[in-house]
Amino acid sequence: MGKISGADRGRGPRRENAGQVIYGVNPLREALESGGVEKIVCAEGRRGSTLEQILTLARDKGVPVSPAGREYLDKLAGCSFHQGVVGLCRAYDYSSLEDIMANRTDAGEGDLIVMVDGVTDPRNLGAIIRTAHCLGAGGVVIPEHHAAPVTATVIKASAGAAQYIPVAKVGNLSQAIDQLKERGYWIYGADADAGCNVQGYDYNGSVCLVMGSEGKGIRPLVRKKCDFLVSIPMAGKVDSLNVAVAAGIILYEMSRKR
Repeated sequence: MGKISGADRGRGPRRENAGQVIYGVNPLREALESGGVEKIVCAEGRRGSTLEQILTLARDKGVPVSPAGREYLDKLAGCSFHQGVVGLCRAYDYSSLEDIMANRTDAGEGDLIVMVDGVTDPRNLGAIIRTAHCLGAGGVVIPEHHAAPVTATVIKASAGAAQYIPVAKVGNLSQAIDQLKERGYWIYGADADAGCNVQGYDYNGSVCLVMGSEGKGIRPLVRKKCDFLVSIPMAGKVDSLNVAVAAGIILYEMSRKR
């Protein structure tokens, strides 16, 4: 569920993510625990208890470890803040929408699903996935095009949560909403101008929260498919929130009411 897998490598949507890396101690530890790491590369001379934990876990999992210079790790990770350790991983294994609908949680009655429409910043997507997992959502749905896929940056930003919550990549969000409605889901869209206070609903039953892109929000066709549009009351002079922050506030309210 939401794991990294080598199945069907190079086919369909997995091709773009084949051969990705995960860097940083905590995301790498989560990836090793859930499986899918093929090799660990650590900086020569790197020491410390956290690294020893990673290396011990890698040995326990049968994952080979190779030392390398820091310049090589910088190039491999695409940055210099990799904490001296990088994991070479198989491509992220997306779940299906059916998988997510079947992934019932213990957070309350019914199901909670998060749908992300056109979020292109991988750090925002990672933060949304992390929040969705922590607040009991059964899965996250993203579009196949014009949006961030699950990459190493997303996994790091999710603090490893992307390894534990299923993420489905679908070709058409409107059709996915239709499928959810056929299964009894109520669709709530986040809209800063909706005028309907997010605190005004009970969110019982099976619920899907749709979050729009950072700049344009939910696309018009997807917006029309929503049963309800909700907004967060704002007290300050800034009239909008970061999409990941907004998702956290709304998901918390939903989980509190359920």
